[in-house]
Amino acid sequence: MPVESMNPPAFDNDLPGPAEPDAAGSNEPPVYSVGELSGALKRIVEDTFGYVRVRGEISGFKRAASGHLYMVLKDAEANMDAVCWRGMASKIDMTPEDGLEVIATGRLTTYAARSKYQLIIERMEIAGEGALLKMIEERRKRLAAEGLFDDARKQPLPYLPEIIGVVTSPTGAVFRDIMHRLNDRFPRRVLLWPVLVQGADAADQVAAAIAGFNALSAGGAAPRPDLLIVARGGGSLEDLMAFNEENVVRAAAASAIPLISAIGHETDTTLIDFAADRRAPTPTAAAELAVPVRTELLAQVAEDGARLLGAVTRQLAGLGQHVTGLARGLPEPRRLLEAAMQRTDDWSERLGPAMARLVGERRQRVDEAARQLVRPGDYVALKRKDLDMVLQRGERLPRVGQAIYRTRAQYLENVGKLLESYSYKGVLDRGFVVVRDSAGAPVTAAPMLSPGDDISISFKDDGWAEAVVSNVDKGAGAPSVARKPKAKKKKAAKDGGPPSDESQGRLL
Repeated sequence: MPVESMNPPAFDNDLPGPAEPDAAGSNEPPVYSVGELSGALKRIVEDTFGYVRVRGEISGFKRAASGHLYMVLKDAEANMDAVCWRGMASKIDMTPEDGLEVIATGRLTTYAARSKYQLIIERMEIAGEGALLKMIEERRKRLAAEGLFDDARKQPLPYLPEIIGVVTSPTGAVFRDIMHRLNDRFPRRVLLWPVLVQGADAADQVAAAIAGFNALSAGGAAPRPDLLIVARGGGSLEDLMAFNEENVVRAAAASAIPLISAIGHETDTTLIDFAADRRAPTPTAAAELAVPVRTELLAQVAEDGARLLGAVTRQLAGLGQHVTGLARGLPEPRRLLEAAMQRTDDWSERLGPAMARLVGERRQRVDEAARQLVRPGDYVALKRKDLDMVLQRGERLPRVGQAIYRTRAQYLENVGKLLESYSYKGVLDRGFVVVRDSAGAPVTAAPMLSPGDDISISFKDDGWAEAVVSNVDKGAGAPSVARKPKAKKKKAAKDGGPPSDESQGRLL
């Protein structure tokens, strides 16, 4: 690490005095406190390396909220912590970033809280033009990858802007060259936003000027420009670095107003040239791109006017000749009028007889239609006759209804007698009975019963009796011996008979 003013210190003279020897006269080294030794080392380092210049690559760059800059300077052999306080950081003409090789000027000191030494940076510059170009190229590739340089973002320049905004230094020759060229070609209203074009604050001022012009409103005290020119004269690569800064490039790419960049001479190229809508090789060329030549416009307008007048004259002459030719082929208007008057007289004579024939035909049609109409008296008489027939049919309606009623009544009576003949009660009247099981279902065959089943017997006079089956013979013979039924409680009859509390009688 190259340094300047390296003189070996006299360490014994800078260290604090040793502690008192013990009573035994020991020859042990003196004992120092941590603070005493740290302070001695700090004084030695600061006195020995009061002003040094160190070359290295920036790594781990960080800008604290306080505005202080923290980084590590490294090379292939070692690394060193470095800090730049806020007051000095604002004076640095470059933007530190990781991977950038720089030459930092400052003083060495120690940081006792971490037992480290560090460089307090007072000035910083890029180490060589090659490193600076490398940094610019890497930044160009990164911004291009974001699409800031795409042709699709470029805006067309207005043909004749009313107001032109210029971002440049008010004291240099650039602004005078632009104004001189604009006045020669086509005088326009110009708004100057003065900025620094070199130094630590130049990039921020240029970016703020572009954004400020875009923030103006059309109806404000300062009208919004139709075109912007960002210009600077020639200089070294370091002098033009403000127009390679990222904030300037982003401001140019985000401008809603068409922007022309005119930085340096024709061979100079900065990153703002890629983001601008048009690049001019010089500030004077930017003025030429901004407006056309007024005298050339006037000459062009005069030439176009003469050509237009000649074209219109030739067109009118051609149309006149065409009309004259058409007129020769037309008949004389008086003759046309005479023929029209004769046709009018002819039609007037034929109109009366034609109207009479038309009226006669229409009258004949009306008479024929009248003969086909029915007289109102005849129509009323016809409807009255229809009404009489309806009334006669109404008088016959009660007699027809009575006949229908008697027929339906006789039919119902016959159906009732038929149902009565089908009723089982008629069978009971002839001495038969109905036997039902305990569920109230009729018993129609012996296999439906078993010994011990409860049954009920209904007679013709709505009387009924309950019994218990003592024996069941599924054949045709009658039982030979009557068995005594078991005594059971009587159940309620299913045919509507009331339950009984008496004991079960015998089966006869």
